[in-house]
Formats: sequence, C-alpha cells, structure tokens
Amino acid sequence: MESLLQLTQSTLQTHSQTLLLTITTTIFSLTLFNLLKSHSWCTCSVCRAYVSRSWNSTYPNLCDWYTHLLRLSPTHTVDIHVLGCTVTANPSNVEHLLRTRFDNYPKGKRFSSILGDLLGRGIFNVDGDAWRFQRKMASLELGSVSVRSYALRIITSEISSRLVPLLDSFAVSRRDVFRRFAFDNICRISFGLDPGCLELSLPISEFASAFDLASGLSAGRAVTTSPFVWKLKRFLGLGSERDLARAIRLVDELAREVIKQKRKLRGMGSEEDLLSRFMGSTDDDDYLRDIVISFLLAGRDTVASALVSYFFLLSTNPEAEAAVYEEIINNDDDDGHDRGGLEGLRGMHYVHASMYESMRLYPPVQFDSKFALEDDVLPDGTAIGKGTRVTYHPYAMGRMESIWGTDCLDFRPKRWLKEGLFTPVSPFKYPVFQAGARVCLGKELALMEMKSVIVSIVRRFEFEAVNGDRELKFAPGLTATVSGGLPVRVRRRRSGS
Repeated sequence: MESLLQLTQSTLQTHSQTLLLTITTTIFSLTLFNLLKSHSWCTCSVCRAYVSRSWNSTYPNLCDWYTHLLRLSPTHTVDIHVLGCTVTANPSNVEHLLRTRFDNYPKGKRFSSILGDLLGRGIFNVDGDAWRFQRKMASLELGSVSVRSYALRIITSEISSRLVPLLDSFAVSRRDVFRRFAFDNICRISFGLDPGCLELSLPISEFASAFDLASGLSAGRAVTTSPFVWKLKRFLGLGSERDLARAIRLVDELAREVIKQKRKLRGMGSEEDLLSRFMGSTDDDDYLRDIVISFLLAGRDTVASALVSYFFLLSTNPEAEAAVYEEIINNDDDDGHDRGGLEGLRGMHYVHASMYESMRLYPPVQFDSKFALEDDVLPDGTAIGKGTRVTYHPYAMGRMESIWGTDCLDFRPKRWLKEGLFTPVSPFKYPVFQAGARVCLGKELALMEMKSVIVSIVRRFEFEAVNGDRELKFAPGLTATVSGGLPVRVRRRRSGS
C-alpha cells in the first residue's frame, strides 16, 4: 500500500509538471506568434532605437525623443512600428481624433486591458454607456458654481492650515509636498473625507508609494512591444507584474477604506460630494472602488505635477516671478488684504497665463492614446489601419515651432495675453485638458486649486530650484511625475521685496 501511494504521488507530480510545461510552452508560442504578427521584428532606424533604447544616450526622456522625431516629420506624425502605434503632434489630426471622428477613436479594449487592473471600470478606462453615465454624474458635481465655492473653501483651509505651515517648517527636509496637499484636497472635495479620518493599517505614505508604483508599472505595459509579454508575466506572477499586483492590493485597501468610512458618515451631514452621488446609484463596492481610484489619480497626480513644473519654471525665470508677484499684490484691497474668492482669482490674468504657459511646456499628461475601430485617413494623409493605436502628444506639441513660433522653448506667459487679458487658443492646438467630448470635467476646479496655491505661496515665499539649469527627468507613470521630486530652497519673502 505504501509503495502504491508513493507511485500515485509520483504520478500526480509528473502530471502536474507536464501540465505546467504544456501551459508555459503554449503561452510562449502564442507570445512569439503575436510578436511576429505585430511586426515587432521591424528594423527601421526608429524601431531599432526604440527597442535598443539608444535614444536614451541623447534624450533624458522618451517624450523628448518623440518630440525630436515629430519635429523632423513634415506632417509632425510618425509611426512606431514595433508598438503598432502612430504618434502625432499635428493639431488637425488631434481635432480629427477628438471631435471629427470621435466615435472611431475610443479608448478601446486594448487600452482598458492595460490599465484595467488599476483603474478597473473607472471613467478614464471605459467607453460607451459606462463612460457617459460616469461623466454625467461627475459633471453634476464639478460643474456648478456652488461646488466650486465649496471646493475653494476647502482649498483655502488646506493652504492656510497645512501647506503654508509645512513650507514654513522647511528647516527639515520634506518630500512630495504638493502631492500630499492635492491628496488631502481630492479626498475632502470628492469624497467628503479628510485623510486623517481613515482607519488604515498602514500610513498614508505607504499607500501613496503603492499608488505611484502601480501607476508606473501600469504605464510600463503600454510601452512593451507586445501585450503578451506583460500578460505572460502576470499569468506566471513574475517580475514587474508581481510587484504591480502587490501595489494594487494596497491601493485597493485605501479605496475600500474610503468607501467604508463614507458609508459610516452617510446621513450625518452633507452628501453632495462625488462619491455620495455614485453611492446613491449603486451598491457595487468593486465599481465604487474604481470610481475612487480614478478620481484619486486625476485629483492628486495631475495637480501635483502641474504645480511642481510651475514652480520650477518660475524659479528659473525671475522676470516672470516678479510679474506674478506684482499682480498678486496689486490685486489686494485698499487695506492690503488678499481679496480672495472666485472673483479675486479670476482677475489675475498674468497668473492664469503663467499657468497655461507652464502646462504648455510640461503638461501633466504628456500623451494620450486611442484605438481606431475602422480604417481611416488622418487630415495630414496618414493612413490608419483598424486596431492601430493613435497617440496625440501634448508635450511635443508645446515644443513645435509650427504651432508656437521660434520661441516655443521659452517660458513666456505674455504669449497668452492680449491687451492684458488672458486669451486661450484652440484646444486642439493645446490639448492639455483633452478636447471635444472627453474634455476634462475637472479643468476649472484644477485651475482654481493651482491658482489658489500660487497666489498664497508666491505672496509669502521665494523658491530657488537646486540645479535649476538641469532638464527635468520624468519617472514612468500615467502622469508627468518628476523623478526624485524637485529639490528647492524655500525662503520667506522679505517685506517689500
């Protein structure tokens, strides 16, 4: 009996090993087949440089290399064959994608697959009815003047009670100041919760690190030459996919804690926040989790990224800093006090222009992709095959002489002013907030938050970027996060300076 049992266990072990080998061989074969099918063997100079990463010896970031390629192209459009991707910085093409043929260029199932583990069915990762429903719900929250007034009160409170004291205490090194500030704001405005009330087993900083890691690794999926590479690693639980799964588990814990705490507080006060609206229409915790993650991504990372690049540019352009400071002081009332409020912010045209100019050079989202449902031809004559990923590139567009003139690399806020008034351009020339049907619903709220921070901080402090002459290097991720943060010296502004 004992020998029979040993034989049975040996047979089962052999069968298990054979089954695992068969599965692995099958997946490898499918991966190889799809690599070949996707033209990943292309040996043109662009594809060779992409696969070998030889561009990295000349350009600090992939977005800078793309900018170089797009400048060289007569149509400002290039094909990256190994990715099955067409990249464009042509405003006519952008309008075609985002308005004229919007229905032919959804996010697509491939995009949803790449970000699905992190974003799930959130607004940034879906099309069709799911997207329209979430957009309608979000627009009710973000579009009204009353909500903006409520948000401004929260933002002003965060600045005075947390951000300014934090900057005042800079004798001690601090990191991710703007991310911490933006995280507090998005939790209070969109979820009706202060992060301090979350009963988490780990500190917020660990969840923030997990969020950053999950964002970076999810974005990394998009730059592999075949989706089967990362899918194989996910199936086998290897490398970056193993790390991504761990990070997402922590992010899930944060999101579900937000939902749990919000349920505890329902009926005890205002329920006008975004999460309450969604909770009124569904009890699906998985769906609510996806909503929370999407708005944390939008409300924390984009605002923080925009503020970091803004203060980098301001600290390296003293004339612009002086003009911003002068407008802030001139906007005070007769007693020398900040007018504050929405009207006070609206009157600062130079500050507004400086924000737009900063995001022209350093957009929080450097590029965005769609997938063609059917064959098409772009306005510049580029043929697009069904299933092709088409990427428009705001970062490169901000550096095109054909769009902005020979001084396109200069930080010049006055390019946005006509007779002293801020004057926007076509959103298809400046798609920092997207354009067309998917234009960013949180645009006005984000601008108000940024402007409030800028006015309060520039009034009180001077910033000096350490190594301010260096080029910014970005960490992999869904937003343009400066790698390692931006080291600055902060000084209280002297009276009369």
